[in-house]
Amino acid sequence: MFRRLLIANRGEVAVRVARACRDLGISPVGVASESDLGARWLACMDDVVCLGPSASRESYLRMDRVVQAALQQGCAALHPGWGFLSENPRFAALCEQHGVTFVGPPSTAMDVMGRKAPAKAAMRAAGVPVIPGSIGLLASVDEAVACAREAGYPVILKADAGGGGRGMRKCFDEAQLRAAFVQASAEAESAFGSGALYLEKYLEGGRHIEVQVMADRFGNCIHVGERECSVQRNHQKLVEESPSPVLDAATRARIGEIAVRAARSIGYVGAGTIEFLRADDGAIYFMEMNTRLQVEHGVSELVSGLDLVHLQLQVAANGRLPIAQPAVKLAGSAIEVRINAEDPANGFRPSPGTLTAFEFPRDLGPGTIRVDTHMQAGDSVSPHYDSLIAKVLAHAPTREGAIETLLACLRRARVEGVATTLPLHLAVLDSREFRAGTYDTRSIPGWPASAR
Repeated sequence: MFRRLLIANRGEVAVRVARACRDLGISPVGVASESDLGARWLACMDDVVCLGPSASRESYLRMDRVVQAALQQGCAALHPGWGFLSENPRFAALCEQHGVTFVGPPSTAMDVMGRKAPAKAAMRAAGVPVIPGSIGLLASVDEAVACAREAGYPVILKADAGGGGRGMRKCFDEAQLRAAFVQASAEAESAFGSGALYLEKYLEGGRHIEVQVMADRFGNCIHVGERECSVQRNHQKLVEESPSPVLDAATRARIGEIAVRAARSIGYVGAGTIEFLRADDGAIYFMEMNTRLQVEHGVSELVSGLDLVHLQLQVAANGRLPIAQPAVKLAGSAIEVRINAEDPANGFRPSPGTLTAFEFPRDLGPGTIRVDTHMQAGDSVSPHYDSLIAKVLAHAPTREGAIETLLACLRRARVEGVATTLPLHLAVLDSREFRAGTYDTRSIPGWPASAR
């Protein structure tokens, strides 16, 4: 196992990885921008390296400074967390070139799956079902029009290097497609440095279902069940749960097997997530792969009893997975909500400031509560970075028990000093649609459309 490890991230994920390092006898080394220096969450690190100014592009996104910090601190490995450089194949390759073990997949696998068109091609070759649409990238708007005629409207344009809804446009006819092609390409170029687009049939009312996989360097790969992530706003997840209330046992087993086959087909190593869209008719289609640990990994940990960060570190240290698929037992139901410092009643406007109260009761309801956070009362929510301040998870023997446990916690939570998404989560969890499991990606259950 590694003696020292650099955590190339900040906030909640940095605290999460540091805790796993302590469990395994690894010394965690942190990084921070100038504005993060002095933050209380850095106390969980043995050493801290300042990367530069507050702007991410001058600190957390500076590949050279991050790798230099690892080398100077004698860190044999680097964990990228999520966000920032976690899915950048150039960064993974830079770590490899300098002899620093990147806790994640090989840069080659990351490169294939990081671009949507090559990823879909690789999945087709592996026999994984993909959404009908263009084969490869679109060379022109005329090619997009031809593909749309074959697939049938509505269609959706997506950025090859994109994510988070940027460079994405729904189109219901040819005129709309021609106008949207230029807009989407320009937005993708600005956001990701590449204006390349591809096209898919737009499947309305689908369910976003993802499968957690973990693989080692010896060909062993497991899945840890699925997560339902259909409660979204602008393609950003708000609530995640496992198991999905819409899948039957046969479909659950089938998509798990598909996900493992997909990971093995590209020589994947480490933690990853295969994302699927379930259409209204029950058909399952591959969407993309996230080549990193997910924000919502705790949901899978609660139903499986596994520590996914422990497994990441063991695999990165050239170890074999200590568990085979038949030994992966999933039990109960887990639900996670992301508490962001945003005002959902005011267009989800960011709400930086100082937390004057920050309490989540944990001994309520029929289940258990887990709170993943790097914050406490008196801490400041920075305007420079992601607005996530806590993830609150509930686990219970039944889905209804998990809902009631989470509702009881959130109703008695005290988070003051900044506006948060707590009212949104209370409305979602208590809505008829969510309780019945009849929601999809088109709307936020229980939340008025005018406020979205």
